[in-house]
Amino acid sequence: MRCVIARFPFDLTKSGVLDSMKGIKPEPITGDSVIVGRRHYPIKQVGAVITRQDRRDFTAAEVTRAMTALGFTCRTPSEEPPMPALTPLENASALLGASTPV
Repeated sequence: MRCVIARFPFDLTKSGVLDSMKGIKPEPITGDSVIVGRRHYPIKQVGAVITRQDRRDFTAAEVTRAMTALGFTCRTPSEEPPMPALTPLENASALLGASTPV
């Protein structure tokens, strides 16, 4: 399938991507990811391997679009609301441990 990544056309196939990623250790995932085979890879790592371009030359969205079109499962980090901050009293109580009434 012909995909455009960083203004360059690439003829990518699912088997070609699987072969390219074979033997490559996944880096820690901090953003978007793609499942290739049974491993989760950062989307930018996969893009760098299959295009042989610097990661700054393309966006995660371009690679995600290409991987999805080839039939790979792509994931984005969950959009969970942040935990509310503890008040100074709650923080001190947590550090000292909860006291039990006698």
